[in-house]
Amino acid sequence: QVQLVETGGGLVQPGDSLTLSCKVSGGTFSRYVMGWFRQPPGKEREFVAAILVAANNPRTFYTDSVMGRFTISRDNAKDTLYLQMNNLNPEDTARYVCAAGYGAAARLRQETEYEYWGQGTQVTVSS
Repeated sequence: QVQLVETGGGLVQPGDSLTLSCKVSGGTFSRYVMGWFRQPPGKEREFVAAILVAANNPRTFYTDSVMGRFTISRDNAKDTLYLQMNNLNPEDTARYVCAAGYGAAARLRQETEYEYWGQGTQVTVSS
């Protein structure tokens, strides 16, 4: 049984940085396409970032609103996905969830491309 556990959320101030982690167990992490999604309060869940399976310099994808501020990365030796978030603003407040699957690069922004999901970690950006 594949399990995904996110950590690293918290309450931060605008302009701060935070790094989220997603530990995967019960499956072959290196074979999964990995993604981060978030659900702001009262809104639908939305795509944040995704990373392909390549061991060296895997392709990454971002939603426009986080481009240049967030960095997705993976450590296949540790079965762990990361999301480095810089210059956070209140609009980034959401529950962040990681997902794993075998989706095609062209459809990684779609939730249906992911097989497994974590429970999420809350990120709140407020002064």
